[in-house]
Amino acid sequence: MVDVRWIYECILFIYVLSLIGFFIDFVQQNRKAKQSAFWLLCMVWVLQTFFLFQHIWIEKSIPIATIIDSLYFYAWVLVTFSIIMNRLFKMNFIVFFINLFGFFILLMHVSLVAQSQVVSNGIKLVDEILIAHISLAIISYGFFTISFLVSLMYMVQYHFLKEKKAIKWMWRIGDLDRLDYFTFRTISIGVPLLFIGIILGFVWAYTEHVEFYWFDLKTLGSILVLCVYIVYLILRIVRRFSGKTLARYNTYAFLILIINFFLFTELSNFHI
Repeated sequence: MVDVRWIYECILFIYVLSLIGFFIDFVQQNRKAKQSAFWLLCMVWVLQTFFLFQHIWIEKSIPIATIIDSLYFYAWVLVTFSIIMNRLFKMNFIVFFINLFGFFILLMHVSLVAQSQVVSNGIKLVDEILIAHISLAIISYGFFTISFLVSLMYMVQYHFLKEKKAIKWMWRIGDLDRLDYFTFRTISIGVPLLFIGIILGFVWAYTEHVEFYWFDLKTLGSILVLCVYIVYLILRIVRRFSGKTLARYNTYAFLILIINFFLFTELSNFHI
């Protein structure tokens, strides 16, 4: 018998990687990221199909009898359609959001299963959702921290170039265009990680029936951090901002992140 929990974990983990790849391609038009995301999505489809046929083989029916089973079948249909659309119609914009919605549907299925099942001699799947929520949020903060440090390097480099002060070690920092683009790339990775992490946090709170505070400072602070960095991407992609303006904006964004991480956590009624 195949361990159901192992299948769920593999599907969700690979799905997250695929979403990150599609998001990077969405904001950067990165062909390599798009190809990697597509093949990861194909792996998701294979695992989902395997689990689907296993269910049909054991239960002797298509998994649509209950709302839980229907959510899984719904997620499988969305992945199937997104793969077909990606190969035939090249609709990158639609494919990304279809997969984002499909991930949410699959996550709802997993949360409902986790609500009623406990793996003996192991960790409940719902607790692993909490672990993933915290891990993804912290990893995203790591990427945002790197982007902040690179922005500081950009402003130092910009200052010395403007003042025409040549320092030998300054050139080891890198040219301004490279620093600006590297900041953009790190934030492009951090945003989907934080977004998925927040979704996992909501799902965990709903599944565990914990006393959840929608107006909790930590919750609102995390959403605010996400919105601030999404605005950065909008300014970079839509408004075509770059250089010192975005570097300065990124330092302010990181200040909000630090306030949320330290101060709002202490003042939170929900997070400890």
